[in-house]
Amino acid sequence: MRHPWVKLIVFVMLCALPGLGLTHLAAMTGAWAWLAPWVLGAYVATSLATLALYGYDKRQARLQGQRIPERCLHLFELCGGWPGALLAQQLWRHKTRKLTYQAVFWLIVAIHQGLWLVPVLNARLAG
Repeated sequence: MRHPWVKLIVFVMLCALPGLGLTHLAAMTGAWAWLAPWVLGAYVATSLATLALYGYDKRQARLQGQRIPERCLHLFELCGGWPGALLAQQLWRHKTRKLTYQAVFWLIVAIHQGLWLVPVLNARLAG
């Protein structure tokens, strides 16, 4: 793996905004506070499932077996598994060269970053 420290820093930075958003969500009083642990759990579970899917797909690619459709991998990324997908891409050097795949992947990451920017900005504006 080339430049592991740089990749680790990028990974941590990308996870920081959702982490900060979850912190603000957990700190809220009222109807939304209960949601934070469930969202965190969903991110972790979906990331682990996505990591496993990437590993299986990489193995199948090596064995020339039945592959997992890219739209399925993207669906798991969209459902919150993008951190697991990013780890898998770096661990197994899988799905890193296909530009169309990477474009969709990074769009999904950008969508998640944008969604978590809302509670962070709301907390900053509120006080």
